[in-house]
Amino acid sequence: MLNSSLGSSVSRRRFLRWSQAAMAAVGAAPLFGRSAEAAAPASSIAPVDYYEKLNVRKLINARGTFTGLTAAVMPLQVQRAVAEAALHPVHLEELQTNAGAYIAKKLRCEGAMVTCGASAALSLATAACIQSANNCLPMDIPQEIGTAKFPKNEVIVQKSHRYEYDHAMFLCGIKIVEVTTLEDYKRAFTPNTVMTNFFNSTRSGQIDQPQWLEIAHQHNVPCHLDAAADMPPIENLWKYTGMGFDLVAFSGGKGIRGPQNAGLLLGKKSLIDLAAQNNNPHMGVGRGMKVAKEQIVGMVAAVDWILEQTDEGMEHEYLRRANVVLHALKDIPTIQSTFFTEPIANHVPILMLTYDPAVVGIKPEDVLTRLRALNPSIELASGQGNTIGVSTWMLQPGEELIVARELYKVLKSAKA
Repeated sequence: MLNSSLGSSVSRRRFLRWSQAAMAAVGAAPLFGRSAEAAAPASSIAPVDYYEKLNVRKLINARGTFTGLTAAVMPLQVQRAVAEAALHPVHLEELQTNAGAYIAKKLRCEGAMVTCGASAALSLATAACIQSANNCLPMDIPQEIGTAKFPKNEVIVQKSHRYEYDHAMFLCGIKIVEVTTLEDYKRAFTPNTVMTNFFNSTRSGQIDQPQWLEIAHQHNVPCHLDAAADMPPIENLWKYTGMGFDLVAFSGGKGIRGPQNAGLLLGKKSLIDLAAQNNNPHMGVGRGMKVAKEQIVGMVAAVDWILEQTDEGMEHEYLRRANVVLHALKDIPTIQSTFFTEPIANHVPILMLTYDPAVVGIKPEDVLTRLRALNPSIELASGQGNTIGVSTWMLQPGEELIVARELYKVLKSAKA
C-alpha cells in the first residue's frame, strides 16, 4: 500500500514537471517546432531558384505547348491562386464537386471535373461509360469488365483515329472496334458497345462529327471527344458539348494556361458523376490520377483567366511578337516569311521563315541545334527543308527580343 502511494505520487510529480517544461517550451518557440522561417509570411521568404540548384537549364519556348517542354506557363493570377491554395487544407471531394459545378456553369455544360491531364480525362470518361452500360461498381473496373459478369466493353473508333492515347482507355479493360466507312460504323454497334471516341484534331477519317454523333445517339451510346490541344478558339470550350458530345476532354496546361498536370472533363452530369466515382480520392481506376488542391484551384483560376481574354486580342499579341522577330531578320539574305495556322489543334499563327541555306551558310536543323545549346535554351517550332518555324504564343514578356537577337546572330554569323 505504501509503495503504491509513493509510486502514484512520484508519477504525478513527474507529470507536473514534464507539463510545466512543455508549456515553457511552447511559450519560447513556435508551436509544434515550426521554424521562424516556416512561421514567417511567404512574401518575406527569399525565393530559391531550384532549376539552378538542380542544374536544369531554363528554356525559351518558341515551339508550343508540348508536354516534354512542360507545356504552358501559368498567368500571374493563376500562379497566385495555386500558391494561395497551397496554404490551406480542404476536403478534396468537396473541392472537386464545387469546382466542377463552377466550371460547368462558366463553360455552359451540365457537368465538369478537373482531372490530372487530358489522358486521365479519357480514362475517367471510359470508366464512366463502362459503369453506366454495365451497372457495375468502380471496383469492378477493369478486372470484371469483358467477362460474363459485365460483358460490355467495346469502344468504337475510326481506324484513322487510333493513337497512342488508346492506352488511356485500355486501362479500363476495353476492346476497340475499328471502323472506316459510315456503313462500317452503323454495323459496329452491338449490345456490348459502351462508348465511341472521336479524335478531334485529326484531319483524316470518312465520318464527320455530325454523322458520328447521330449514329451513336440512335443507339443510345455516349460519344467522347478528345479535344486536348484544341483551344483556341475560346468558344471550343463550349462548342463541342453544345454540338452533342456527351464527354469532352481538354488539356489544362496548354491553351487554357492552367497547371500542366491538370485537365478538364466536360459533359453530361450523369456521366461526370460516374467519372468522379472512379477518380481520386475513391478507390477506382483513377486512384493514381490524383489532382491536388492546388491544381484544382489553378484550373478554376485558369478558366476565369481565359474567359477574360479574346481570340482577337491574343492573336494580335502573338503576331506582334512574331513581327519583332521578323523585323530583326530583315537583312538576312534570301529570307522570306509566311504565317501558318493549324486548322484545329494549337490553332495559333506560326511564323515560317524560309531561306537558302547555301547562301546563308547554315541549315535550319543546325540553327535549331545551336539555339537549343544556349542557356537559356531556345526551342523553335520546326527546322525542316529550308524553313524555320517560330511559335510565339508561349513566349513570356520580352522573350521575343531574345529569340530575335539569338536567331539573327546564328544566321548572320554562319558564313563568317
